[in-house]
Amino acid sequence: MVSTTDDVARTATERRYFTVWRWHFYCSLFVFPFLIMLAVTGLIMLWISAWTELNGERTVITPSGEPMAVSALQAAAEAAIPGGVAGSYIAPLAADRVAVFQVTGADGDMTVVINPYTAEVVETFPWRAGWYDFATEIHGTLLIGDLGDWLIEAAASLGVILVVTGVWLHWPRGRSSWREALLPKLSLSSRGAWKALHGAVGMWMSALLLVFLISGLSWAGIWGGKMVQAWSTFPAEKWEAVPLSDKTHADMNHGAAKEVPWGLEQTPLPESGSLAGTQAVAGPVTIDSVAGFAQGLGFNGRFQLAIPGDETGVWTISHDSMSNDGPDPSADRTIHIDQYTGNVLADVGYAHYSPWAKAMAYGIAFHEGDMGAWNIALNTVFCLSMIFLPVSGLVMWWKRRPERAFRLAAPPAPQGLAFWWGAAVLIVVLGVAFPLGGAAIVAVIVLDLVLLRRVPALRRVVS
Repeated sequence: MVSTTDDVARTATERRYFTVWRWHFYCSLFVFPFLIMLAVTGLIMLWISAWTELNGERTVITPSGEPMAVSALQAAAEAAIPGGVAGSYIAPLAADRVAVFQVTGADGDMTVVINPYTAEVVETFPWRAGWYDFATEIHGTLLIGDLGDWLIEAAASLGVILVVTGVWLHWPRGRSSWREALLPKLSLSSRGAWKALHGAVGMWMSALLLVFLISGLSWAGIWGGKMVQAWSTFPAEKWEAVPLSDKTHADMNHGAAKEVPWGLEQTPLPESGSLAGTQAVAGPVTIDSVAGFAQGLGFNGRFQLAIPGDETGVWTISHDSMSNDGPDPSADRTIHIDQYTGNVLADVGYAHYSPWAKAMAYGIAFHEGDMGAWNIALNTVFCLSMIFLPVSGLVMWWKRRPERAFRLAAPPAPQGLAFWWGAAVLIVVLGVAFPLGGAAIVAVIVLDLVLLRRVPALRRVVS
């Protein structure tokens, strides 16, 4: 009697295993190409950021006396670009480093790297137009705009299901142990060995993958922009009696570059031209006086200064870890100053962020590898693992594929499985939480339960 009961339980477990495996397989078909793309472009951005520079700001110069006035540096930077008008200033990283200006001229936005002691122009090149930003465009939009963003968001949403199903499949059961699950023998001679290594790497990286997926999704167009970010954005209503612009903080970004803290992107910018705010800059409000005020704030690292672009624009002082201004996400600070009165119209720091925005301040810094050498090393291992998982999955499929051509060889659908409420609830919850992932889930269900049953030719290709 016990044997019969054990057989029934084992059969039910095997049916559930095949169900989960089938979902894991379908999700991987869509997710794996995107996972490789994200890992490769992520590695490119990680190492360019770690070893070179984005705006020439790591160029070393020899200090000589006192730095020149920022206004003199601005004049030299604008003179270096035909028709140039400075849009922002990046203070030097250290006493022996250069200052940087973003200058708009006849040929578009340009970077001007300048010696702060002599006002000598060190070099000029297009603003945010290097390999880092090219990789960023691919990483975020596949170079096809909103459509690319939606496809990547759908893949990341299904990636959550891929993680959950993968952990369930590799979880030690029966006679298997955690040691076998996490430290398999490094033999690549058989499909079983590939499967063990694939599962072990997936288990080790599962929590990290969820962190990367969630932090990335929080910046995606639908789940991030319309839901999470919209709910977590700093409310401009907290700035008492401050006139607001039609522009948001996201308008301060350049192209695909994310230069504004996540929790402020959707917050409207304040406007200059009122008596609102509290006094900060006494006397004439110039780039020198505003930069002097910023220097007196005692940032651990540099600050960046956005110059008013029109009659209602504001001076914006920003310091945040995601822009590599400093090492501490909790030191984020964004200050807006009226260009006429010198009054502080808004001062938003990490303490003012919503809980999700605080998590994103750390999550983005971690995601980008900005938190030190350990972060760069860990992210490198992670990205290489995200390349290995699709490759090993392909090898496993290749070793078990049927010899006949034009067969997808999906795991067989189990027969006689009772309705699995736990799995159904999880799928519904994930589908509702991530709308584009939900749409992909519906597509899989239609394919698996409707088309494959009614179109024999399609069933033969998939099975």
